[in-house]
Amino acid sequence: MFHDPRFWTALAFVLFFVIFGRKLWVAITGHLDARADSVRHDLDEAARLRREAEQMLEDATREREKTLAETQAMLARSEAEAAGLAERARKDAEAAAARYEKMAQDRINAAERSAIREIQDRAAQIAVAAARDVVSTRLTESPDIAATLIDKGIDSLPEALRRSAA
Repeated sequence: MFHDPRFWTALAFVLFFVIFGRKLWVAITGHLDARADSVRHDLDEAARLRREAEQMLEDATREREKTLAETQAMLARSEAEAAGLAERARKDAEAAAARYEKMAQDRINAAERSAIREIQDRAAQIAVAAARDVVSTRLTESPDIAATLIDKGIDSLPEALRRSAA
């Protein structure tokens, strides 16, 4: 037994762990505790970062929803304003068309009145010319009719003047 090298190896192994085992145990457990603390710290940091990310996500979601609501409100206002502008444009176009129609109708009426005046003036000129021709022809043919007409015209002149003055 004392001559067997396995015995001495086993004894050296046991003595090594008895003498240095406590120091090794402290060093190993210290290293494992430090590693556990590092992992715990990393997990805590990851949890904190996750909470921050979730908070940022919630904030971004709220901001997106708020922006979406504002955009929809802007679209609704724009659509209402566009509808109002279209209605105003339609009314303005109808009013302009009515004005142009009235102006055209006034021009037509003025042209009609002008044409009627021109026709009346021309008819009066033709009638005066015809009467002049008839009267001159009649008066040259019979001088006693001319004298009678002149006398009647002079006699009726005061009455005609009174009627035209009144």
